[in-house]
Amino acid sequence: MLDVAALREDPWPAGDWEALAARAAEAAIAETPFGEWREWPTVIEIAVRLASDAEVQTLNRDYRHKDKPTNVLSFPMVQPDLLESVTQNSDDGEVILGDIILAHGVCAAEAEERGISVADHATHLIVHGVLHLLGYDHMGDAEAEAMEEMERAALASLGLHDPYPVRED
Repeated sequence: MLDVAALREDPWPAGDWEALAARAAEAAIAETPFGEWREWPTVIEIAVRLASDAEVQTLNRDYRHKDKPTNVLSFPMVQPDLLESVTQNSDDGEVILGDIILAHGVCAAEAEERGISVADHATHLIVHGVLHLLGYDHMGDAEAEAMEEMERAALASLGLHDPYPVRED
């Protein structure tokens, strides 16, 4: 079972961010081999923080050594190679999968650039962040393509846009 908590801070507008984050996390996990977790009695916890650009810039500088805000940061609490064993053998029936932090200004600017709502873009970024918590990455072309396909499928299941339109060169 998934337990997704969302904490909204200014300048994010009021809204049902917790429900949005839960739908995004469910959709992301459903597109992975971990989809069965949604039915398990083990509680899989994910925290989503909707923060300012300044906070995300500080975290990005301190943890990634990049002194600028970015759209989303993910902080996994479980090593990818231990995910299966930890979730099946949890001592207390709970597993903290990790934290996802979104930067409002970056998210809003990207949404405007794409002609979509901030909520829809935040949904995409949460899907992206959940996949990072599960060990997926986009460092190489093959990894990026696989991750993008999972994102496309998750967003399509939610009735949302394709974030990676095919570009003709």
